[in-house]
Amino acid sequence: MATLSFSLPFASALNGALRRVPVWSVYLAGVLPLAWILWLLAEGGLGIDPVKEIEQRLGKVGLQLIVAGLAVTPLRRFAGLNLLRFRRAIGVLAFCYVVLHLAAWVVLDMALLWSQALGDIVKRPYLTLGMAAFALLVPLAATSNNWALRRLGGMRWRVLHRLVYPAAVLGGVHYLWLVKAWPPEPFVYLGAILALLALRLGR
Repeated sequence: MATLSFSLPFASALNGALRRVPVWSVYLAGVLPLAWILWLLAEGGLGIDPVKEIEQRLGKVGLQLIVAGLAVTPLRRFAGLNLLRFRRAIGVLAFCYVVLHLAAWVVLDMALLWSQALGDIVKRPYLTLGMAAFALLVPLAATSNNWALRRLGGMRWRVLHRLVYPAAVLGGVHYLWLVKAWPPEPFVYLGAILALLALRLGR
């Protein structure tokens, strides 16, 4: 089946510039949202419920990074923009922010009351979906290294890392279900996830 493909006019020059960007700079940039949240906390800029604000901001950054990771292949295929060398860093950062999001909920919101936290996960569907998404991301983070790639082999490693697709959908629905008033932003994230997955299915 023929597929639509085109390159941005400046993609070649941009790819050349990106090849000179070290991967560690992505990790460095990934720390900035966390630093911003901590600065807002110190300045009292997180509103009347800073705990909820911290949770939501960390989760949102994690979801944004998951969307960015999903966009790498379509950008290369449809726009000629090659960001493949940064995809692992984006994925690792996404997992780190999801872990921080979960830790903020367990430590700051639930005060380490494990039985109550587990009860809420069972009772509240949006928490159930969020934990399911986290569980799917754990093996991906554990195998995001060259040793695991060699050990599993390229084909099995790629199949395993397709777990990011259901994890992304679950994360998007978790965010949508979490927000009570249903503003447009959660729909935008979920729509972006579904659109990026549809581009992959279109192959």
